[in-house]
Amino acid sequence: MAPLNILIAVCLIYVAFLFVVAFAAERAAMRGRGGWLRSPVVYTLSLSIYCTAWTFYGAVGYAARSGLEYLTIYIGPSLVMFGWWWVLRRLVRIGRSQRITSIADMISSRYGKSNMLAVGVTVLAVIGTTPYIALQLQSVTLSFEVFSDVQAAGQTAPDHGATALWVAVGLSFFTILFGTRNLDVNERHHGVVMAIAVEAVVKLFALLAVGVFVVWGVAGGMSETLARIDASEIGTWQMAGGRWAGLIFLSAAAFLCLPRMFQVLVVENDNESHLRTASWAFPAYVMVMSLFVVPIAVMGLEILPEGANPDLFVLTLPLATGQEALAMLSFLGGFSSATSMVIVAAIALSTMVSNHIVMPIWLRATGGGAMVSGDVRHVVILSRRVSIAGVVGLGYLYFRFSGGGTALASIGLIAFAGVSQFLPVLIGGLFWRGATRVGAFCGLSVGFVIWVYALLLPSFGAGVILPADLMAEGPFGLGWLRPEAFFGIAGMDPLIHAILWSISLNTLAFFVGSLVSFPSPLERLQGAQFVNIFEHSSRPQSWAGGKAQAEDLMVMAQRIIGAREAQALFESEARKQGMSGVLPEPNARFLDVLERELAGSVGTATAHAMIGQITGGASVSVEDLMAVANETAQIMEHSSQLEAKSEELARTARQLRQANEKLTQISVQKDAFLSQISHELRTPMTSIRAFSEILREDGLGAGARDKYATIIHDEAIRLTRLLDDLLDLSVLENGQVSLREQSADLGTVLDHAIATALTGVSGPVIRIRRDRAAEAIRLHTDPGRLAQVFINLIGNAQKYCDAEAPVLTIEVRRAGGRVVVDFIDNGKGIATDAQGMVFEKFARVSSAHRAGGAGLGLAICREIMLRLGGSVSYLPGQGGAAFRVELPASGSMAAQ
Repeated sequence: MAPLNILIAVCLIYVAFLFVVAFAAERAAMRGRGGWLRSPVVYTLSLSIYCTAWTFYGAVGYAARSGLEYLTIYIGPSLVMFGWWWVLRRLVRIGRSQRITSIADMISSRYGKSNMLAVGVTVLAVIGTTPYIALQLQSVTLSFEVFSDVQAAGQTAPDHGATALWVAVGLSFFTILFGTRNLDVNERHHGVVMAIAVEAVVKLFALLAVGVFVVWGVAGGMSETLARIDASEIGTWQMAGGRWAGLIFLSAAAFLCLPRMFQVLVVENDNESHLRTASWAFPAYVMVMSLFVVPIAVMGLEILPEGANPDLFVLTLPLATGQEALAMLSFLGGFSSATSMVIVAAIALSTMVSNHIVMPIWLRATGGGAMVSGDVRHVVILSRRVSIAGVVGLGYLYFRFSGGGTALASIGLIAFAGVSQFLPVLIGGLFWRGATRVGAFCGLSVGFVIWVYALLLPSFGAGVILPADLMAEGPFGLGWLRPEAFFGIAGMDPLIHAILWSISLNTLAFFVGSLVSFPSPLERLQGAQFVNIFEHSSRPQSWAGGKAQAEDLMVMAQRIIGAREAQALFESEARKQGMSGVLPEPNARFLDVLERELAGSVGTATAHAMIGQITGGASVSVEDLMAVANETAQIMEHSSQLEAKSEELARTARQLRQANEKLTQISVQKDAFLSQISHELRTPMTSIRAFSEILREDGLGAGARDKYATIIHDEAIRLTRLLDDLLDLSVLENGQVSLREQSADLGTVLDHAIATALTGVSGPVIRIRRDRAAEAIRLHTDPGRLAQVFINLIGNAQKYCDAEAPVLTIEVRRAGGRVVVDFIDNGKGIATDAQGMVFEKFARVSSAHRAGGAGLGLAICREIMLRLGGSVSYLPGQGGAAFRVELPASGSMAAQ
């Protein structure tokens, strides 16, 4: 028999192989070469996490104990994929449209984005999934027990709890490594999904190999196998129609509601057309998985000693016949079944715990909500990692406290019944617009209380949690409340009894609670969008952005989805609004887009709450209310036109106010300019005139004449520079400038600009931070004019940066077919109310004494960049003053 150390070595090699597969898939996706990762084949194989250790090991034990009843766990999901394809397509469409991250996010988003409902679903999902995780740990532990064969060797039996603990630690590490690497609004766990697909092939191949060996290597062929089946107890088994119907319903419900299945079915779906392939390929997969279950069960009962554990026939049959290599392969198949389920379940549950429990508590505890200092992304990732360890740890604790002695199939059915409590509120929310949050709370609460009382707690055994007398006589002697005989209905199968009452009363409470409560406007809006998802795949605009500041939204977005991603989003939306800056107008449409982006990282409810903190809450438009009320088309159209006109008038009024404020600022700046320009002209002219008259006098020495001539010369240069700026700006604005375009190296232009701007500077010189490798770009431009822009920006940083140790960072990168050069200093930056004026003529945001000019530099820079086909803009939210220069990348190439 294979030594235990060889088995451990094989496990480690297999896990290392999965690491390599997951790492390669991650790298391919990051490099944009992962098109094959999004194929329908990979998607279908990822659905195989439904086939856990229960299916691999427990199905054979189920067949040995209950005959063909094991088929119910395959029939239910197959019926869903065949007959409920339209439901799955609806779920996937909603998931993509609403940026759903979990089943808790789906339910909370449907019922008014209620985070309290999401918390309830999350807690119930963790409780319902814990027995299933324990099942996987138990299956791996039992597999090690079979291979160790310590009793035959006269050794002390190993601590199975320690084995399960090490397995739990290893699975937690793998899940954390590849399930929480990044936080991205469009994140797909490509590495994990690819590893799951590989494990799907391994477990299918292993089970088929054992089945082929049993039929043709042990039983003597197909005809002999069929004869043995007819002669066995399985062949004479009779079907109990009520139990079969109940188990088929249970497996179908669990297929939709299990957090791990929702993760791969909806969240990880890149293309809803993959459902077409999966609708037939997945039933085919589970059919092949079930093909040899009965032959293995029959031969195990016939060959192995009486009392042998039927759940382990897949392992013990090859070992009993001396096929250790085949047994090793079978062990890897079961190991794959167990690990894939735990990994995906831990990812799904950790996302729910992080988004709906940890993040709301953290935001409330910090007191600053969405604007609190710090990187929210790090908090989210850390909370998910801790949640993964906690979820797997709960499974281990259940395994320890339950004793690990229950049949695998029984544990799996208990978990199925728990998560199936989500079905009424999930399906009801997809098709019934009248469903409310109150109804969902009522239904989930009633269903889970009955499941815990009638099925979960009794699974530990009488006297472990529930007292034995309560199990036998009911609480306070009320026999009609016995956990396994509600309302005096005794003799029913305990599982079917719990399913019947929990789902029935769950649905009833959901229905009654929805009828007696009135949905909020947001609930009605979300209900209309979910029910009519194919007519309205985008969500309604329900935000009022008048109180929002774009800079506050930028800071919040940077801390959640990353600085570069947030800036790209804001710039894209600003361009769509026709604005020249990098900050869009925080209108309803933009806030809706931003909420969808944030929802991919922190969940719909949390994203909605965070934006609500900044904007002051959401409002419902007349158009939205008409859509919810479902009035006649004529009234809806009329209301829509009124709302559109109202929004247009409000937008126009806002733009007029902004224009008026800008004109007022320009008028003030113009008056200041006239005063300043008269001073700037009069001062050198007065000096030239005065010292010229002195030079005309007799009796001046040579030294005095040189001194006065130098003063006249310097004042003339000062006057000329001012006139040159005025003429240069006039020529640029009139389009009369002639560009001298040629090939130039960006780094060389920056070198020239830095040297020129900092030459002759008195006092401390600002430190320049650059990445010369990134600057190795060839441009087709006018290097002189481009250098003029750079000189002005560097010179401004030298003049105005008020940091104790001034530093100017110059960052160069390519983005969207353009070359982007950012100049960011570490000072206090420009005040918010002055940022819109920095590129206007005559505008200066510092005192005249410190500026030393007429305020034409940035206006000239703007005109130059327009002529060069680029732009220059101010970047808010960077800490110090930050300017961005963008150049067209057409014709540019990396420097050789």
